[in-house]
Amino acid sequence: MVRISEAITDDHRKLESLYETIVNSEDADEQTRFQNQFTWELARHAVAEELVVHPAIEKVLPDGSETTDRDRREHSTIKEMLNVFQDLNCSDARFLPTITVLMEGLTQHMRDETIELANLDSYLGLEESEQLAESLESTKMFVPSMSHPEIPNTPYETVTGLLAAPLDHLQDMFKKWPEKESPME
Repeated sequence: MVRISEAITDDHRKLESLYETIVNSEDADEQTRFQNQFTWELARHAVAEELVVHPAIEKVLPDGSETTDRDRREHSTIKEMLNVFQDLNCSDARFLPTITVLMEGLTQHMRDETIELANLDSYLGLEESEQLAESLESTKMFVPSMSHPEIPNTPYETVTGLLAAPLDHLQDMFKKWPEKESPME
């Protein structure tokens, strides 16, 4: 079992690794496969975090509402950038600059979040933190796997996201994936 801060940090490391593979690859097929994986990981992570972690932060931390308001604004910007990136062909001149700018914003967000999550973990007991991490992972199975910035960052996101998820998952079946990390297995 892992604490919520460890689960989120693990997701962040996966995203960093996928980004490095994309920007360091000179193979179009590999870039496309890892672009799909990056999109899949980030979209699911962001929505699951909003649905699971944000309510816990609001409930537990003294400045929880302000923290989640800021996080939602940052997530909105990231989702908009991911929405552009997910539809780019790797041969497009905007491909690498787009993911680079996206990753710069995401890196700053991840740094801020590390502090927030350490703070959250200090207020939670071990079991409560582990349950939150488990809930985060479970939620990822039911949320959209592509960016939908038009879905509002509100409690209604749950319903709207659940409606978008099956269509995303259907599209995922026809995408190229890194063999060892295919979400379709």
